[in-house]
Amino acid sequence: MKTLTSLRKQFGLLATALCCPVLLYAQSQEAKTLIPPTALRPDIKVEHFLAVGPEAVRLIQHPVTGDLYYTTFTGDVFRVKINGQPPVAEKVFSAADHGITRLQGAAFLKNTLFLAGNISVNDNKGTKGRMVRYDLASGDKPAMTVVFNTVEYGTNKTTFDHGWNALEISPDGKYIYVNTGARTDHGEVQDNGGVYPNARDNALTAKIFRFPVGVKDLELPDDEAKLKADGYIYAVGIRNAYDMAFDGNGNLFAVSNSGDYDHAEDMFWVRQGHHYGFPWVMGGGIDNPQQDPNWQPDPEKDPFMSKFAHAWLMRYFRNDPDFPKRPTNIKFTGPVLNMGPDANEYRDRATGLVMDGDSTGVGVGTFNAHSSPLGLFFDTKKALADDFKGDGFVIRYSGPRRNSTIVNPLKKQGRDLLHLDMTYNKTTDNYTVKTTRIVDGFTEPTDALLVDNTVYIIEYGGKGGNIWKVTLPADSKMAKKSRRKEARK
Repeated sequence: MKTLTSLRKQFGLLATALCCPVLLYAQSQEAKTLIPPTALRPDIKVEHFLAVGPEAVRLIQHPVTGDLYYTTFTGDVFRVKINGQPPVAEKVFSAADHGITRLQGAAFLKNTLFLAGNISVNDNKGTKGRMVRYDLASGDKPAMTVVFNTVEYGTNKTTFDHGWNALEISPDGKYIYVNTGARTDHGEVQDNGGVYPNARDNALTAKIFRFPVGVKDLELPDDEAKLKADGYIYAVGIRNAYDMAFDGNGNLFAVSNSGDYDHAEDMFWVRQGHHYGFPWVMGGGIDNPQQDPNWQPDPEKDPFMSKFAHAWLMRYFRNDPDFPKRPTNIKFTGPVLNMGPDANEYRDRATGLVMDGDSTGVGVGTFNAHSSPLGLFFDTKKALADDFKGDGFVIRYSGPRRNSTIVNPLKKQGRDLLHLDMTYNKTTDNYTVKTTRIVDGFTEPTDALLVDNTVYIIEYGGKGGNIWKVTLPADSKMAKKSRRKEARK
């Protein structure tokens, strides 16, 4: 699955040097006619909220002021006054301020803003992970503290170097969780032209880390035993959990992208010490074929491999007898199983045909291949009406190609907002989910934020995107309270 790194390369976008310290984006910038996403229920309303600049990645809310913030891949941080008419975004930080040139993670804890991502080293051949925090209550020039830098390790020339990205604060405010994605498509060697010989994934990739929110000035080594001994590694074996969220019961969930093979896209209940299978297993228990020392990849014979897949065209799918051996003393934890009715198309292992879980009764782990689930969130405040109350939601970045007559049976739908009705199964000690599309027609949506019964969804945008305001049906008591509050203004 292509990441935002690959999408940036795909669109040929360049970082823009800005001559002034403050840049404003407003609704008036949107000159072209907008076609809004379509609500798939009569009790859902979709409105345009704000036009934004290019490469928007994260959308979060300052819990003290109520302002929205969004970040871009190239390191900019914007503040949005949501009570303004019209709303306006003001740039408050850039990569020059915090030093993160590939910014993919952002989260708030009270007045503290955490940012995470990567910096380039070794003439852009290597990388380091980096997290900082800002105390926004410390004045006009907020104080910045470095949480960690990692040691150098190899980046690569592929579209699959995912970097450090998703951030999430624990409900008790004691810890910050951060995902670091794989630096490979499926565990293959990526040596960046021989600069980092035999480099696959390492101790600093394909994991979820956890840090006390007050730590500072750490240097993280490429040493898994040391990182575990220090208590920083929380879970392993997840290819790229680009978004994470806690539900109302304090359970942490993550949505992950699979690779260019037709593995489904996993959603995991993330628990400390668990291993989720990467690089040996992805997509609901389907093996990674490259671990077979006798495998000879051939898209003409293997329906799970497209002859147009980047990993095939670049020969990252290859015979690989030195692939790391699967551990025999570890039980992998499987994904949440999707019971439909939506996002549950899958490729059958026996026949290679694309099937619909609704017709076969098969639970899919979890979403259809190459859909890129992002923007995971839960109604933790139970502000929504009964059929949504306390439930989860996720967006899909990918979907059918625009204006194309070719329909990929694994991507018949997408670029949408999904409702997740989750149920715990005591027998399997895991969750199942009923998944239903409720809004359709976004353009490259990358993140979503729930504020009371309003969902704000931001789009990545090639040269600029949008924030959409989606109003969901509210809990009746919460709605009355909101109306009284508005009346007092």
